[in-house]
Amino acid sequence: MKDATSFALVNGQVVLPGRVAADLAVVITQPEADPPFISAVMPKSRLPQGIEHFDVEGRWITPGLIDIHTHGALGHTFNEPDKQAFDVILQENARRGVTGVLATVAAAPIDDLVQSLAFIRRWMASPQAGAQVFGAHLESPYIHPAQSGALDPGNLRSPKDGSVDRLLEYADVLRIMVVAPELPGAIDLVARLAQHGILPAAGHCTAQESDVLAAMQVGLSHVTHLFSAMSTTVREGPWRKPGLLETALVNSGLTVEMIADNKHLPQTLMKLAYRCIGAERLCVISDATSGAGLPEGSHFRMGQMEYEVVDGVGMMFDRSTFAGSTTLLNQMIPILTEVVGIPLPEAIRMTSLNPARLLGLGNRKGSLEAGKEADLVIFNPDFSAWRVMIAGHWIASPTN
Repeated sequence: MKDATSFALVNGQVVLPGRVAADLAVVITQPEADPPFISAVMPKSRLPQGIEHFDVEGRWITPGLIDIHTHGALGHTFNEPDKQAFDVILQENARRGVTGVLATVAAAPIDDLVQSLAFIRRWMASPQAGAQVFGAHLESPYIHPAQSGALDPGNLRSPKDGSVDRLLEYADVLRIMVVAPELPGAIDLVARLAQHGILPAAGHCTAQESDVLAAMQVGLSHVTHLFSAMSTTVREGPWRKPGLLETALVNSGLTVEMIADNKHLPQTLMKLAYRCIGAERLCVISDATSGAGLPEGSHFRMGQMEYEVVDGVGMMFDRSTFAGSTTLLNQMIPILTEVVGIPLPEAIRMTSLNPARLLGLGNRKGSLEAGKEADLVIFNPDFSAWRVMIAGHWIASPTN
């Protein structure tokens, strides 16, 4: 029987959950029959004699990034049940160092959503090139019209109209579904999602704290893109009633997404989120749309809606609201460290280990630890990817 083969990444800055280590090597082992895995993270001086060295020349070595909320890139979205669209999006993410995603589907007619979920199921059934798809994230039709943002209000529905039954036929691939908890029937919907193993997420809502807490009683535990399309404190007579925003900032039972493109949120709001929520509850997301990677002034679409890339972010034509980001996850790391002032190990945690744990993958992915799958990135100083490994195999070298 042929022995397993191993090689070691050396001379890098290894980003661990709690520190950066310059004296460690990351050992990747390829068994004869099983997938490659990280077999050790150990001092270079203790490497076995004769093991092959791969010199990364001082670059960062991090776990592969995981984006749990991303709609598309380069003119395509996950609303398109089409191999070319998925190939373009997933290979663009992979070359940036994003090794896994939730294919995020925006509100659309139910027939279209069913087609998208069916395609995601087929895609996940066999190995594919590019970033791995861990399931679907549905920014659903069951949101409040006043907080629809850039989503097409013509596609919104009631949680009580029975349409969710067709979507729940794809509970095996649906990992997150966004719901406005204040809508009639929303609490029952949250409970059904939780019973099917789908993570209910509050967002695009006008909910008060009481609505959110009621939803948490039946399974709500996640909040979509903090500050964006989100209720905040209102006054009823002399009384101040907190909204989803304040509840997310202080409630330790909620994990929270934040778009860190330095456009959706200014520095002060990102700092507020970090200080209130902390490095263990916060998941940084791109919320990238099909405008990601397109030049300034480009027009892009999601369903029947059309938008424009303006000042490095997606915009509605009337400039009334953002239309998702045009920034992919690796580009957000320097913003987190240099603009927000977050230590690099925590910034990496928010883009890898936290999302992995949210998806129940924390024992396999999200950090550089012995026994985990070999999804990792070697980043240049500016966090462009120099080399990317997915499932123990190098993908084609990035061009920037």
